[in-house]
Amino acid sequence: MNDTPSSSPEGDRIAKILSRAGIASRREAERMIEAGRVTVNGAIISSPALNVTDADRITVDGKPVGPAEPARMWLYNKPTGLVTSDNDEKGRKTIYDTMPVDLPRVMSIGRLDINSEGLLLLTNDGGIKRHLELPSTGWLRRYRVRVNGRPTDEELEPLRKGIIADGEPFQPMEVVLDRQQGANAWLTVGLREGKNREIRRAMDEIGLSVNRLIRVSYGPFRLGELRQGEVEEVRRKVLRDQLGPDAEKMLGAAPEAPTQVKPRFKRRVAHKGDFDGPGKPGRPKTREELEKLEENQPKRSKSFKQGRPDKAARDAARRADGTGKPRTSSGPARHSGTASNSGPAAKPRTFSSAASKPRTFSSSASKARAPTGPKTPRKR
Repeated sequence: MNDTPSSSPEGDRIAKILSRAGIASRREAERMIEAGRVTVNGAIISSPALNVTDADRITVDGKPVGPAEPARMWLYNKPTGLVTSDNDEKGRKTIYDTMPVDLPRVMSIGRLDINSEGLLLLTNDGGIKRHLELPSTGWLRRYRVRVNGRPTDEELEPLRKGIIADGEPFQPMEVVLDRQQGANAWLTVGLREGKNREIRRAMDEIGLSVNRLIRVSYGPFRLGELRQGEVEEVRRKVLRDQLGPDAEKMLGAAPEAPTQVKPRFKRRVAHKGDFDGPGKPGRPKTREELEKLEENQPKRSKSFKQGRPDKAARDAARRADGTGKPRTSSGPARHSGTASNSGPAAKPRTFSSAASKPRTFSSSASKARAPTGPKTPRKR
């Protein structure tokens, strides 16, 4: 026996590296290698059977290949009329023609035909794509299916047991009759295989025609309220929880969080020019000058509030400064019968001693007043 263990080449296949870097899918990368568009360490390679490491220099069409991007996944609500393919030989519009501009290069996990709509998973990693497409993964895919006709549970029973359509066997499906709506019926169908046009072919086998098909969930991922044409990224923590024990190996290292840089404290730079000039700062006071100013300041309590001095104090201040004589009032006296200090004497009010003529009232009835016409409005 040979006790030496078999040595496996280091690194990963070149096609996988190109796929992880977002250049192309593995199948497309293999075609690019066969066309001589890929070089490793300056040499053109012609076979994808080559393992490379981070130390190797890889270029495609003369452009260096960057490091592998972190594995990510998105939810996409596919509308009808779009082909789930990179390129269509008939020139029809594909799902990649409607993707957001800032979305990196992605691959679809599974497919939806041109007349189907609903949830489609997208990823930038080929390993995640293959892992989720395998029937052994066991993820159930649910669809809302509208068929023309009035099916019964007896007619749907062959689908639950497994059916053969066009010579191809299909695994048992989960089929629930939801409601009858006029000439159409709505069904909820769950399957785990996902063969080409599996639901439509199975319904045709039992005499039902599908006129609308919507995928509402793919394993734990649901369509929810995602509107048609919208793309939403799955959080890394959710993706790691759903991929199982191989999650760390498939996802790789987490992207580094951006470092938050706090602004430094800006110190005030000392003035180095001249002082006491036009447009220049004043000369700073010395310590002795500041202490002298503090000594001359009166000590006041917190509740002290300086008020306005009274009139006598203001007059005394004017006399001391020599600015003028104290102000005197020159207007008329406030009270009648008294004269002001500087103005002429006010004329006192006199009252007549004669009694006023008393009012007399006649005991006889007063004469009737003559009727008057309507009053004229008073002019304003």
